[in-house]
Amino acid sequence: MADDLQLKRQERDFWEGASCGERLYLDDTTREGYLKQSQMRYELEPEILSFADFEKHRGSRVLEIGLGLGADHQKWAEADTTLYGIDLTKRAVEHTRRRFRLMKLTTHLQVADAEYLPFSDQCFDLIYSWGVLMCTPDTRKAIHEVYRALRPGGIAKVMLYHKYSMVGLMLWLRYALMRGKPLTPLLDIYMNYLESPGTKAYSVEEAMDLFKEFECKTINTFLTHGDLLTSMAGQRHKGILLNTARRIWPRSLIRLLFPQNGLFMTIEATKQR
Repeated sequence: MADDLQLKRQERDFWEGASCGERLYLDDTTREGYLKQSQMRYELEPEILSFADFEKHRGSRVLEIGLGLGADHQKWAEADTTLYGIDLTKRAVEHTRRRFRLMKLTTHLQVADAEYLPFSDQCFDLIYSWGVLMCTPDTRKAIHEVYRALRPGGIAKVMLYHKYSMVGLMLWLRYALMRGKPLTPLLDIYMNYLESPGTKAYSVEEAMDLFKEFECKTINTFLTHGDLLTSMAGQRHKGILLNTARRIWPRSLIRLLFPQNGLFMTIEATKQR
């Protein structure tokens, strides 16, 4: 328990330094700056738009867990949902609040922990979280909280990181093989080198188990800009090795032979009625 608390503090401190994408894609905190960041986000990750399917859920009561810079939250608001959002960091809440003020949109925001959602049982039609729940120390508990807060028949739309990805392979090459430690577990590599401290990645089978309380589950994995090295590689990765890899990375071959070995794993799950 003490280790989990320490890890959560480290995670919070990491993202208080800069919200996801802030150093890479946010030029300024004006209306134009946020709109430009949104445009870049959906150009890099168009899968968000098809997965979230914002307009389909018009009129629903929606909670987003993990706000980042608020781009997806803006999409939910524009779909005319009754909208709530939480984040572990004050920084993300402040970014989203500023964005919504500039866009003249409405939401209910607060700093909160995904493992202890500050909402009553069965109060949301949909809970959405893109690339967040694998960062909290007790991901299983967070997913149980999602289940608890959903109404019967409610939908969870969650993206977690996929263990058997090209990103994982690159991290293993850099931080295990090149250091003479090829037997280093992938879990340790993800936790220490991918993103915030303690970040995890799961196999499809492990994700199915995490969502075992839910009635119906659809899980997909796919290649991303990170796996194909077609973008900046995140807020903590840069250097000559990465720049060299970008020039020689066999993208066409990867697309042909490993189309499912991407970092992003989307899960859509329904709570029993």
